[in-house]
Amino acid sequence: MRDPRALFDLSGKVACVTGASSGLGRQAALTLAAAGARVVGVARRADALETLCDEIGATAARVTADIADRSGIDGLTKDIAAPFGAPDIVIHAAGLNTREAADDVTPKGWDDTLAINLSAPFFLSQALVPAMKEKGWGRIVNFASLQTTRAFPGGIAYGATKGGIGQLTRAMAQAWSPHGITANAIGPGFFPTELTAAVFDDPARAARNAAQTCAGRNGRMDDIEGPILFLCSDASAYVTGQILMVDGGFTAK
Repeated sequence: MRDPRALFDLSGKVACVTGASSGLGRQAALTLAAAGARVVGVARRADALETLCDEIGATAARVTADIADRSGIDGLTKDIAAPFGAPDIVIHAAGLNTREAADDVTPKGWDDTLAINLSAPFFLSQALVPAMKEKGWGRIVNFASLQTTRAFPGGIAYGATKGGIGQLTRAMAQAWSPHGITANAIGPGFFPTELTAAVFDDPARAARNAAQTCAGRNGRMDDIEGPILFLCSDASAYVTGQILMVDGGFTAK
């Protein structure tokens, strides 16, 4: 039997985290770095990425890019691999929620949401998978949502992308897991991030959401660390095509 602690050791691995400038993406980057991985953070805000790299140290690098720009994927792939080599792990944490009601959705809002939330995870993964295949080992972690399985007001575009992430994750697993690459998704509940600022700025609304969970509270940033580490390590070698809801039991109640 292997040392259980070794199952979660990411020493020698390279991880790419999109949306690493804030929120759950930032927390994921910190978690992987603490487990021994060299981390490349990708986001549009160079200053926030620089702060992250300063906090992690020499095992972190940053790439400032708009992942929604599909024409730049080849260049982005090269930039991601430049500091430490091709990634073994990719976490797609970047996201957009325009919160437009169905009657008010604009073509631009729809297209921007799909580009960041659904298209970018596929096309960036597609570009990074060949190097994972060569190694016979890879981890892809998408970000699902409560809206992967249920509707929220003002969430028709966002919910459509997150429903798509559920199927994308299963399809990635079918396509790439024979090569040693697992593909899974984390479905966060309500965590205090920039994306959910509108929720937490309303204490009554935040309290209602907390009451809806089995745990009786909203998420804390460190609640994401264990699930991220599990899905990015050898501990989850036989887990693929799954959505792990990290929601305090919101979807169970």
